[in-house]
Amino acid sequence: MSVDWARLRAEAAEMTRRSYAPYSGVLVGACGLADDGRLVRGCNVENASYGVTLCAECGLVSDLVATGGGRLVAVAVVAGDGAPLAPCGRCRQLLYEHGGEGLAVDAGPGSAPTPLGDLLPGAFGPDDVSARAGR
Repeated sequence: MSVDWARLRAEAAEMTRRSYAPYSGVLVGACGLADDGRLVRGCNVENASYGVTLCAECGLVSDLVATGGGRLVAVAVVAGDGAPLAPCGRCRQLLYEHGGEGLAVDAGPGSAPTPLGDLLPGAFGPDDVSARAGR
């Protein structure tokens, strides 16, 4: 499947305008491509109790599930200035669940996308749960 990275970045940048970031002031948007060609999106939503802040990738995965599920093929995450951001560790795990190690993560214009498996080596996934249940 062909990925239009410029469009994913533009859609992610648009999502930064919907961010709720009164504490850090850091606006983050995300846009992903699902395996059926659908675009899914998310923005960060901060909270006074910082630990319950929702990253843009959380919203993106919620959008994926709410609009029919499937697998993520590619994802772009950007700050309010449009510059790419790498997903945090928690979000790498969340993306792994819905895209796997081959999920292409935008590294910015002129750079090859990074496979999620390179950003999260030795990831723990759904297969690990079933293989280790009761052991």
